[in-house]
Order: sequence, then structure tokens, then C-alpha cells
Amino acid sequence: MHQALESLLDLLDLERIEEDIFRGRSRSAVVPRVFGGQVAAQALVAAGRTVPADRMAHSLHAYFLRMGDPGAPIVYTVDRIRDGASFTTRRVVAIQHGQPIFHLSASFQTYEEGMEHQADMPPAPDPESLPTAAEMLPRYADAFHEPGVVDRLIEARAAVDLRYVDAPPWGTVGIPREPRSQVWFRTNGKLADDPLLHVCLATYVSDMTLLDSVLLAHGRGGWAVGDVVGASLDHAMWFHRPFRADEWLLYDQESPSASGGRGLGQARIYTQDGRLAITVIQEGVVRVPR
Repeated sequence: MHQALESLLDLLDLERIEEDIFRGRSRSAVVPRVFGGQVAAQALVAAGRTVPADRMAHSLHAYFLRMGDPGAPIVYTVDRIRDGASFTTRRVVAIQHGQPIFHLSASFQTYEEGMEHQADMPPAPDPESLPTAAEMLPRYADAFHEPGVVDRLIEARAAVDLRYVDAPPWGTVGIPREPRSQVWFRTNGKLADDPLLHVCLATYVSDMTLLDSVLLAHGRGGWAVGDVVGASLDHAMWFHRPFRADEWLLYDQESPSASGGRGLGQARIYTQDGRLAITVIQEGVVRVPR
């Protein structure tokens, strides 16, 4: 297992300080704040640890309230909203310096049979034919005005093998493109057979690239380039079918709208054999610096 993945798994292994209160740490990010995918994944870990093991996460809805301080611990308080015959609902608030920075509601369900249909998986190249982040990112070093950004991006994504199908936003700055982006991803190492762990790692990765499609529509390179400023506002995920985060997943993303200083991204995540595993929707602040 890659050392960065071990570090990420350690980050997700929250300390229980009371029955429904957990404490987490942060890791360095490309920008000087807590990475949104980290706090979302940790909050889902906290919720999942108060739920019976036979109930799988099927949805989450979250709001990013304040910028997180990477130098301070995050306390997660869990409210046991409902324990029904089939569904369990949890509410989690992440707190730093006495203030809430993140709010999540998650629902869990026992397994049951039901009707089956899904949207077809779009065409995409074999992930093994695409360059890794370490191979791809140095090609675009000139796009970043601040020195060391490439190294920080590679380090921030070292736990996950994430491969762009087409050029990332910072690769075509100034050239508007169709607001659609695809990446393949999987963890850099095998994971234990814990469904909650795989769901939490997919949640972590889901915040990395979803707003790329907003940037593509306007020929913007992104936060690391410095031609936009922004942050995640809210995030929702629906987990449809079992999957493994240590096996290739296709993240097919698009942006149907941007207005009012906000951009909307929506996506579907497929297993390599074509099963629709997850649907994701996120809105974020996307502003052009004055």
C-alpha cells in the first residue's frame, strides 16, 4: 500500500471521545484550508460508526459553512435522528474553534431487492492508457504562477491514482470548452472489505474535480492558476450499487449552469464494468478575481 494511502486511512480513523462525538485531524492541501472532501469523508465516518453494520450508506447531503483550519482538530458531533425498520438517519456537525464549519445529513438502509434500471455508461478510454498525475502535471507547470504548485498537487493526490481523460482546466486556459470532464480514479493500494470505508473514500475523491466542468465552459484554469476564486457550498451523493474504491471508477462530470457567482456540477460514477455506482451534485462559489 502506498504510504500516502496509509496516511489518508489514518486520517479517516477518527478518535471517539464520547459515545457520539469524534475528533479528526487534517492534512495539508493545495490551498491553506481544510480540503472539503476530507471533512465530508470524516463526517460520514462519524455517522457510519453509530449505525448497525448491516445498513449501508445510500445518500448524503452536506453544506460547507466555514473555511476549515488545517492546523486545528475537528470535532464531529452525531445526532441519531431516526432508527427505522429499514432506514437509519444521522446528522453530523463538524466544529472548529467553537463554530460549525460543516453540516451533513446521511441516510443508511438495510439491503433489499427492488426494481433495476440505470443510465448507460458513456464511452471512455482504458484508464491504464492514460498518464498518472505524476506524469501529467509537470507538463503544465508553466500554467501555475506560484512555484511549487505542481509538487503540492502531486502530494495532495498521492493516495489516489486519478487520471484525466482530456486536458484538465489548467491545460487549456483561455479556451472555452464543452462543460464536461471525465477522470478515472482508484486508491493507490488495496483496501479492507469494509463497505463504509469504500463509500467514504469515494466521498473524499468526489470533491477533487467536480467543478472542473464549470471552469472548462469559461476557459478558466482554476484555483491553483489563480484566475478564479471559490469554494464548495453544498454537496450531495446517492450510492446506488456496491463498488470498491480500490478498483477503477469513471467520474463523468458536467456543468448545466453557472450564475450569480455560483457554478453547478453534476456527475455519475461508474464501475469499470459499466454499473452506475454513485450520482453526485455539487454547487460552489466560482468568482473571477477583480
